[in-house]
Amino acid sequence: MANTPGAKKAVRKIARRTEVNTARRSRVRTYLRKFQEALTSGDKTAATAAFVKAQSELMRAVTKGVVHKNTGSRKVSRLAAQLKKLSA
Repeated sequence: MANTPGAKKAVRKIARRTEVNTARRSRVRTYLRKFQEALTSGDKTAATAAFVKAQSELMRAVTKGVVHKNTGSRKVSRLAAQLKKLSA
């Protein structure tokens, strides 16, 4: 248990940050799911639009520190490969 005032403040800050990061991570997962749904439907235009939104949201999560840079790049690369396979 936190005893000093500084430690108590740190606990409050961590709780706020965790809540925000959870919301951001959930938002990323939502856009990834929408991309997968568009991909399985076979609609190329919808999949392309969903890819752009998912890529944007992933890179935003990278800049906010929710996702590591390499993880975000890897996920975007894999999404692009799936989209390319659909159009081939």
